[in-house]
Amino acid sequence: MTAAAVRPEALLIDFGGVLTTSVFDSFAAFCRAEGLPADALRDSFARDEVAARLLVDAEEGRLSDEEFGRRLAARLCAGTDLELDPDGLLERMNAGLRPEPVMVHATAAIRGSGVTTVLVSNSLGGSTYAWCNFDELFDHVVISSEVGVRKPSRRIFRLAAERAGVPPERCVAVDDLEHNLVGARRVGMRTILHTDPATTLAELEQVFGIALEAAT
Repeated sequence: MTAAAVRPEALLIDFGGVLTTSVFDSFAAFCRAEGLPADALRDSFARDEVAARLLVDAEEGRLSDEEFGRRLAARLCAGTDLELDPDGLLERMNAGLRPEPVMVHATAAIRGSGVTTVLVSNSLGGSTYAWCNFDELFDHVVISSEVGVRKPSRRIFRLAAERAGVPPERCVAVDDLEHNLVGARRVGMRTILHTDPATTLAELEQVFGIALEAAT
């Protein structure tokens, strides 16, 4: 059996956009509800250096959820007549996220087969995780604001592997953003780019050599 065919010992899995519905769909719904163009939030994080820096600082724990909301609301309203309520802004941004039953079920099944599971998530604000039973799904939880480093940094993937007690090359990382997976590959991990639950389920079955039934 080649090294590539050896069954991985740990699954490192993202939260928003993998165990949930699309983060970007939630962002668009937020923008429409707040009177912004549907792509305003996504474009701000991608093109506005100030907004992008706010996101990084929040995800790495240097800004509280409240301060992030205050500063981002001001940034989104700059040059417009719009006024956004900064209170609970982060929660409203992520309010459209819903559990993705197929992926939740698959994570639990993989853990039940003896694989160590680790949540590796750039922080979405505490309330966003409220529905998720961490004890049921994960052996370890690595959230960027708690450890002070975010994806795509190689450091967060190394930390997750250390928490799992598994060499990086025996880990599989799943994420819906390709640039996040670059960091995982650079430390030697196998990766799966999540595009839809059915495709990812099939890839996980192949990688771990187990049958995973889709949740109903």
